Amino acid sequence: MAAKSFKVGIDEVGRGSLAGPVVVAAVLLESGWRPQLKLRDSKKLSVSSREEWFSILKRAAIPYAISRVSAAVIDKINISSSANRAAARSFNRLLAECSFNRNNAIVYLDGGLYIGSKRRQEALDFPVRTMPKADERINAVKLASIVAKVTRDRYMTKLDAADPRYKFGLHKGYGTKEHRTLIRKHGPSSNHRLTFLSKTVNI
Repeated sequence: MAAKSFKVGIDEVGRGSLAGPVVVAAVLLESGWRPQLKLRDSKKLSVSSREEWFSILKRAAIPYAISRVSAAVIDKINISSSANRAAARSFNRLLAECSFNRNNAIVYLDGGLYIGSKRRQEALDFPVRTMPKADERINAVKLASIVAKVTRDRYMTKLDAADPRYKFGLHKGYGTKEHRTLIRKHGPSSNHRLTFLSKTVNI
């Protein structure tokens, strides 16, 4: 019997949001895995399709790990460093929980995302590739984008319940016209990224 081989997919959600965390998910798939339904990048799926895929992933016991970095940390170290930090955490969590190694797995990240940083990733004793549009080409990355998106959307809905002034559940923290209007009306909350607001919202 041939030894199993794997693909790890890593993707982030929330990079351009004005509020809330950036969330990164890492998913482990056996090579040769084929989707039961049409699988696409999370941005191209409806809310119900993303939730359906998240349920399928959990029922199939496909391993995944999640990490998020808060708005306050994003303000301190910038969004790229925050996303890369979360990518490293999610990868390391998945690696600690699952049986894969440099000899039987390859890691794919969506373009612009690195495990820790580009330099640190290049130093890893692991085959890792950051690829443009990996979330459209690699099934493991597509699933990671769905896990990250569902996880972040649920988190923003909880923030909405805790502080309904900004309607986070509606726009998930992104810079819609209504969200910007509410920020000007109420001022920023502790969940807003002040470095983003200073560039995009006149407050």
